[in-house]
Amino acid sequence: MPQTQEEIRLEEALTHQAHWRRWGPYLSDRQWGTVREDYSPYGSAWDYFSHDQARSRAYRWGEDGLLGISDNHQRLCFAIALWNGEDPILKERLFGLTGNEGNHGEDVKEYYFYLDNTPTHAYMKALYKYPHRAFPYAQLVEENRRRNRREPEFELLDTGIFDDNRYFDIFVEYAKQSAEDILIQITAINRGSEAKILHLLPTLWFRNTWSWNGDQSKPILHRIDAKAGINIVGAVHPQLGKRWLYARGESELLFTENETNRERLFGTPNTSAYVKDGINDYVVNGYKDAVNLDQRGTKAAVHYILFLAPQESRTIQLRLTDAPPDRFGLPVADSQLNVQAGALTSDIQDSGSPFHKFEAILTTRQQEADAFYQRITPFPLDEDRRTVQRQAFAGMLWCKQYYHYVVEDWLKGDAAAPPPPAERKRGRNREWFHFYADDILSMCDKWEYPWFAAWDLAFHCITLAMIDPDFAKYQLDVLTREWYMHPNGQIPAYEWAFGDVNPPVHAWAAWRVYKIERKMYGKADRQFLERVFQKLMLNFTWWVNRKDIEGNNVFQGGFLGLDNIGVFDRSANLPTGGHIDQSDGTSWMAMYCLNMLAIALELAKMNPVYEDIATKFFEHYLYIADAMNHIGDQEVALWNEADGFYYDVLHLPDDRQIAMKVRSMVGLIPLFAVETLEPETLEQLPDFKKRLEWFIQNRPDLRRNVACMETKGLEARRLLAIVSQDKLRRILQKMLDESEFFGEYGIRAVSRFHADHPYTFYANGVECRVDYEPAESSSGLFGGNSNWRGPLWFPVNFLLIESLQKFHHYLGDDFKVECPTGSGQMRSLWDIASEMSQRLTRIFLKNPVGQRPVYGGTEKFQTDPHWQDLILFYEYFHGDNGAGIGASHQTGWTGLVAKLIQQLGKHSQSET
Repeated sequence: MPQTQEEIRLEEALTHQAHWRRWGPYLSDRQWGTVREDYSPYGSAWDYFSHDQARSRAYRWGEDGLLGISDNHQRLCFAIALWNGEDPILKERLFGLTGNEGNHGEDVKEYYFYLDNTPTHAYMKALYKYPHRAFPYAQLVEENRRRNRREPEFELLDTGIFDDNRYFDIFVEYAKQSAEDILIQITAINRGSEAKILHLLPTLWFRNTWSWNGDQSKPILHRIDAKAGINIVGAVHPQLGKRWLYARGESELLFTENETNRERLFGTPNTSAYVKDGINDYVVNGYKDAVNLDQRGTKAAVHYILFLAPQESRTIQLRLTDAPPDRFGLPVADSQLNVQAGALTSDIQDSGSPFHKFEAILTTRQQEADAFYQRITPFPLDEDRRTVQRQAFAGMLWCKQYYHYVVEDWLKGDAAAPPPPAERKRGRNREWFHFYADDILSMCDKWEYPWFAAWDLAFHCITLAMIDPDFAKYQLDVLTREWYMHPNGQIPAYEWAFGDVNPPVHAWAAWRVYKIERKMYGKADRQFLERVFQKLMLNFTWWVNRKDIEGNNVFQGGFLGLDNIGVFDRSANLPTGGHIDQSDGTSWMAMYCLNMLAIALELAKMNPVYEDIATKFFEHYLYIADAMNHIGDQEVALWNEADGFYYDVLHLPDDRQIAMKVRSMVGLIPLFAVETLEPETLEQLPDFKKRLEWFIQNRPDLRRNVACMETKGLEARRLLAIVSQDKLRRILQKMLDESEFFGEYGIRAVSRFHADHPYTFYANGVECRVDYEPAESSSGLFGGNSNWRGPLWFPVNFLLIESLQKFHHYLGDDFKVECPTGSGQMRSLWDIASEMSQRLTRIFLKNPVGQRPVYGGTEKFQTDPHWQDLILFYEYFHGDNGAGIGASHQTGWTGLVAKLIQQLGKHSQSET
């Protein structure tokens, strides 16, 4: 199949023929309230740098904006700003509640949608819905603060501000003519029944890099005079070089500085005559001296005033490029140009306008995006599924962000700024002095989680590998590099606490990304696999040394990303004392062993040295699997034979051991530890095969509770799994029970059994309990707005689907279980995995009455033609009705739906 134009661009980027990745959607959706910008004594990030301060205060580590772009080191930024004539401030960034304000934690209170994007960002499209009336900032804060945790969140739609369609749709599109030449189209539509005014301010600015360490090489934006109907902003940066922003149509240029307004914030004199919120003060408050009349600065906006009749649409065109004005035949004075003319493609050279063939170029990039995604999923799919998949991919790509954080500088402070408080040297991330990030990373959600999270990112890479395997590989590689990974081998968890512990899924992700690229693009990147594998050896050793308290191959792990799933906060010291042997912690490590084993076997095919390492992981896996299932004289096993389920075990200081009988995802995670060995692999690696056979013959004690390695399965495969066939049937009996785990839209994190039978445990006279909570958490403990006590979570559902497929790969179609439990219908594991995939994708698809479960009872999304095909990919989903909960743009791991849609489409095609 011939390459699409987008694939050609990706190849050019990889071979350094053209820097197609330099410009992209790398602005954060929220820089305020982050750990990086927090210089408070006790780590109160939400309070230290607020949304109210953001318009007036220069950021230290990054920039945010509304549907914007930047270069890959965020030197020059572009985004839109809006004013409806009613708001108290310009709409320059998204608003939301802090973790302390929301009744279910932090929560963005805006409606914006990522509609399209390609891996090189040659074409991008997004939508922001901007109300006509004054934005209800205070109402949102006050009402959510009034509500308790058992009440729903108060959303922007609940204020009535969108009633009668009184809002603007603002579409923003970017199309690259070349790697350094970006066409920008902004379309504003008045959806209401009254004429309204809209101030549209496309804004260009430099990240403030000069205020912190006495850097004198300050960049500059300046006006360039040109012919009527075109405004030009020249940009000169000491590292980035020269760029020009061309703006079409009648407008005025406004200039200020990206400097803190100290007078407004702190009551002290400003160090600059013009400050960050100068354009805001000029437009909103009418302060004419708030902008620089000399039309120079480090922040500039093109000010359009649009009068839009009901349903009227207006389009604004701009161009951000390295092409100077004379290359377009524009008459510009030499003193203003002051640059050697660069090379341009012949179709726009000396055209007399930067906007020559603008529409044609935009249309071409749109068509190329269509061709690229048809190449990704060439299988027959209905339009609704393609819409969901396309927007899932778009969300993944829009959530790329420039992430800059140097912990040493952050802890010590900057030379030109007051020293940080002494307390921070004993506070957050102090043990990560080596950490140095200056990268484009995949974010979970650029507003609610505008920082990488290690285990989230591993899942992101599965979807990213389908469309941009090189970027996916870089994400996995960089987390294991010496400037991220701790010298002791720990992978940083996330910005709020690098030292926290997330599930060790990076080996799984690396192996899956390797196989996806090989299958979809025919490239087996062993160099990537080997590089990551060697670093993961260090991480594996850290786990073994730090998280196996008693040295018996049963792991504790701690938090493990599952927030409030347990009886206690697993990140903190137990109120009872002692420790918990975690079913999930131990299972994750067994899975880790098998993932490392699979990679080592693949590498051993070309380098025999890896046979020995494969044997090492094979043996370690056997010890962990035995520990999971072993029943000793004085030990309480993680496997409960009476219940047919795995539980955590609490070890008390007096040596008592208590099984914590919570039916939760913790008891399903043992299913993840499964791998099949192909007979041809064993024949290629005789030393490994010999060792495997020796264990089969001589160590029956280690394989007694391990799925059979001796009996050959379908096509003579061997199976490595914690869960035997008997245990598998018993676990699936609960997992596929619709009154327990098996919801209409996927597998719940906690069984519905606990709705009527809550698990209770008394610690020092205090009742601790786990109820079934299918929506938001009713408690502020263990994660705030996150809940693992009943909702549906995509990442673990995805791993369950993969695990059943692996079991089917060994057991074949003859192994059947009842699905759903009690239905009398016997189905193969492959069919059950497909059913789970269909239930998960059903969350986003229109049902027979045209409604999407993800939007629950929100009528606007369900019935309004301007809303109903806009998809949000939430953090997690209601365990009973599939409604979206938590972070609304967590396309990261919920973007896995794109992979499920592809698999279902391919499987459907193979059956016809």
